[in-house]
Amino acid sequence: MTGWTADQLDRVGEAEQLEVASERPDGSLNPFRTVWVVRVDDELFIRSAYGPNNGWYRRARSTGTGRIKAGGVIRDVTFADVPAEDLELHAALDAEYTRKYGPNHAPHVMATVLGDEVREVTLRLDAQD
Repeated sequence: MTGWTADQLDRVGEAEQLEVASERPDGSLNPFRTVWVVRVDDELFIRSAYGPNNGWYRRARSTGTGRIKAGGVIRDVTFADVPAEDLELHAALDAEYTRKYGPNHAPHVMATVLGDEVREVTLRLDAQD
């Protein structure tokens, strides 16, 4: 597990949306942004729906740390890159995004978080102590 309790994994993994804020160099937080979150096994993941130039994603990658809020859970996190070459994990992520969000969203919206193009903009959320 990546620092999460079983209860936190359940609550964040089941949340419809996640609020994410990266940490600034002075330790304060950037504004929270809403993203989709999925759970695969005992890990939590987010993807930049609009590619590597999305502001929240650039800031998260730059600092590597921040805070999330979802399902009543507030935790400081580390943003960990997910290897694009891990095809098995990315297939599981695509399946979970489709299961969780697909029934309520149009195909063109789902396309922003599925497939080869988002492998490079996938982050794992590791809870900080």
